[in-house]
Amino acid sequence: MKKLALRCIFVFLLAANTALAADALPSWNDTAPKKAIIAFVEEVTKEGSPDFVPQSERIATFDNDGTLWAEQPIYFQYTFIFDRIRALAPQHPEWKSEEPFASVLKDDLKDALSGGDKTVLGMFMATQSGMTPDEFGKVVTDWITTARHPRTRRLYTEMAYQPMLELLAYLRANAFKTFIVSGGGVDFMRPWSEKVYGIPPEQVVGSSIKTKFEFRGGKPVLIYVPELDFIDNSDGKPIGIQSRIGRRPIASFGNSDGDLQMMQWTSAGSGPRFCLYVHHTDAKREWAYDRESVVGRLDKGLDEALVKGWTVVSMKDDWKIVYPFEKE
Repeated sequence: MKKLALRCIFVFLLAANTALAADALPSWNDTAPKKAIIAFVEEVTKEGSPDFVPQSERIATFDNDGTLWAEQPIYFQYTFIFDRIRALAPQHPEWKSEEPFASVLKDDLKDALSGGDKTVLGMFMATQSGMTPDEFGKVVTDWITTARHPRTRRLYTEMAYQPMLELLAYLRANAFKTFIVSGGGVDFMRPWSEKVYGIPPEQVVGSSIKTKFEFRGGKPVLIYVPELDFIDNSDGKPIGIQSRIGRRPIASFGNSDGDLQMMQWTSAGSGPRFCLYVHHTDAKREWAYDRESVVGRLDKGLDEALVKGWTVVSMKDDWKIVYPFEKE
């Protein structure tokens, strides 16, 4: 009888563990991408396995815009920059006639962005330079806790993808260290990344402007200056990973051609590797876009993913829900 009871307990625990593993990604449909993720994690975390990876080497890198949270109709940081220009305009009367600031103040955002990346970088620097990290961090925090998405009217932090939040938690539960590696501003993401994603500021890699050290009122401070320091996009991503992290990831996650070089760098390492593209295919719950999109274009990356056998997630087919608020 005692042996039977022990056997029953063992069976129960085995079933419970199986159920727990099956529920690790509850917002994912039981399709190929979910199975591939779980198979990879089990492969690299099982001691004695020929593909076992020590905890110190379990590095996973995630793009932010379009991968961890939405990016349409424009990158969310762009909206932040526009709001900052409006807030700072009284201190800069010259902006009324100086482009692209004049277009922003007239709410002509199409013209404001018509100058491309160079124009955006100019606005990016103008709205951050002269501030200390603490000052800028407070501005970002105040904005991110109140600003709302123009279509959903939800806070931008509520536009994080529920399946990706589960994936981050699942990886960390298996001793992975998760990093954001994004083209967005590193100082824009750090104030809220830990609260939203569970990723602390020291594990955020992003684009930045230069910083100088000086004394103000007899106290040492760091000040942002209007000079470009680093662009963490496309080939900048593997460079940023090496210089800021110092280890090649064994897993990378992205959604656009801007993430392609990060994927290539990850997949070129020895041992087991995992690369995943989030493919925006759900026009009803989110947006449907890829090869022709101005925001988050996925063209060359999609082709390479298909050739190399990287995992491609269809939002429409592979995710039960997209946003946390869908559970309400």
